[in-house]
Amino acid sequence: MRLQLAINVSNLDEAVDFYSKMFDCPPAKVRPGYANFAIENPPLKFVLFESTDGGGTLNHLGVEAESTAEVIAAEQRLIASGLETTGIDDTECCYAQKTETWLAAPDDVRWEWYVKTGDVELEAIVNSGAVVNSGGPACCG
Repeated sequence: MRLQLAINVSNLDEAVDFYSKMFDCPPAKVRPGYANFAIENPPLKFVLFESTDGGGTLNHLGVEAESTAEVIAAEQRLIASGLETTGIDDTECCYAQKTETWLAAPDDVRWEWYVKTGDVELEAIVNSGAVVNSGGPACCG
């Protein structure tokens, strides 16, 4: 497993250039309004969302698991400890197919626990249970 950090940026190209140099690692995936890095040292899934509202803000945090079984075990542990989650869902978001669950920490910090199960070419937005392919940058919102 590795920690995921997703931030909003005002200029994706500029941010990709900066973070590629900072982490000495090229992005694993770049799409319109979106980029992600699979950084080995430190182990981190780092995600950039281009935002018209400006950058420099936290989008969400997450834990990228290695298997669906790890996501299910985490979900069960979270519920057993009294935390409220969204439940396990198979979704398409951030140009990927995923099995995931979400929970909200104090101060509305959003956490995603997920495993990537495949790639998709169009951005998908999960909105009130409905998946809408948009081709745009809004995701995980």
